[in-house]
Amino acid sequence: MPAHLPSTSLGRRGALAGGALLLAGGLFAAPRRAWAQAAPADGPHVLPPLPYAANANEPHIDAATMELHHDKHHVAYVANLNAALKDHGRLAALPLEELLANLSEAPESVRTTLRNNAGGHANHAMFWQIMGGKGEAPTGELAEAITRDLGGFDKMKADFNGAGARVFGSGWVFVTVDREGRLNLTTRPNQETPLMDGIKVLFGNDVWEHAYYLKYQNRRPEYLAAWWNVVDWSKVNERYAAAKAGTLRI
Repeated sequence: MPAHLPSTSLGRRGALAGGALLLAGGLFAAPRRAWAQAAPADGPHVLPPLPYAANANEPHIDAATMELHHDKHHVAYVANLNAALKDHGRLAALPLEELLANLSEAPESVRTTLRNNAGGHANHAMFWQIMGGKGEAPTGELAEAITRDLGGFDKMKADFNGAGARVFGSGWVFVTVDREGRLNLTTRPNQETPLMDGIKVLFGNDVWEHAYYLKYQNRRPEYLAAWWNVVDWSKVNERYAAAKAGTLRI
């Protein structure tokens, strides 16, 4: 299995990002069950704990994958980000989403490191929060928006899965949301995020091999299809409401 574990210096695929736990400006209250405590921070950004047990997403995502993904990959993004910010106090003081939206202002010497590691941290902090559920289906205004903008729940899932399967190499597939509640489907390579373009993420799925290879090997479409069984739509509904209120951070 390809390792894809980032080192403390930036490698070609070392795309891991740190950031403070700014998930939705207070949107997410105390986690239901903190399986792993936030890692001590040597800088402004910290690793958020998983809000559920490592085995909460089984059988669709195994506990070993969750542990490796959170405790090895995500923690490395945070460490790399803090290291990159050590001598850049103005950048270190920025909230994560502002740092990502203003990468062009960062010194060229750290810009790529920040892109990879800040992006990876934001992506993963979002990712943990919208899982741990039972699948089911969106409700209320979110369900209406999915029908209006993405052709309905079944079509959205099919298009989302297809887009995720077509990502070449490593990356993410996202549904984005604007202040009016309009939705759009998009993908990004590596640890890039729509936040870099000032666009808010409603939810997304990680299609790096480290997210699924222990269980699914090279069967990415099977992983994408199974992932819907662990989405927590109550959390996605909260993110949707926060986006419309202008309080959704990452």
